[in-house]
Amino acid sequence: MRTWLLAIGLSALAVTPALAQRDFLTADEIDQVRLARDPNLRMKLYIQLAKQRLDMATSVLAKPKEGRAALVHDALEEYDQIIDAIDTVADDALEHRIDISEALAYVTKSEKEMLGVLGKIEAGQPPDLARFSFQLKQAMDTTRDSIELSQLDMASRALAIDAKNAEEKKERDSMLAPKDAEAKQAAEKKAADQKKKAPTLRRKGEEEQK
Repeated sequence: MRTWLLAIGLSALAVTPALAQRDFLTADEIDQVRLARDPNLRMKLYIQLAKQRLDMATSVLAKPKEGRAALVHDALEEYDQIIDAIDTVADDALEHRIDISEALAYVTKSEKEMLGVLGKIEAGQPPDLARFSFQLKQAMDTTRDSIELSQLDMASRALAIDAKNAEEKKERDSMLAPKDAEAKQAAEKKAADQKKKAPTLRRKGEEEQK
């Protein structure tokens, strides 16, 4: 039950940050992602969407067509962002100590296959390769990085995420102006003190009756 509740809590994660960039999902796909609240299901869904973008790119490249380079570029760009979203979902789940071993195995297998497809596109040396070569290389690098992350031990990856978050918090705190830092510390102390005090309806000086 606890794991399921945590999974529900992740329902908004890896959708909002990604969509802050250029939309790489259709409205229907966004709805599908939001409905896939469990991280394992969401990661598998993202893999299917990534495969669709890759199929789109290879299909367009199969026939000479004016302006196809732009279509391939956009498909690869969306693919790249989807792979990033998979890693974000995985990190969020591991941070909340949710078991995603099933999804990680599926992701690793699928991404290795997709990396092979990307390699074939590069090896085929299409005449308009120069127009999307950077995005192709970016997609390959992102896929390799994601495979490497997916193959890490989950416990070790979770600890690395914790350490990264702690370091980022430390950096943010260090960037605060002295007055801001003091105000932040005072607010944290006040919140801690209020938490320690139990609420009471007795007047000042009134003793608890036994």
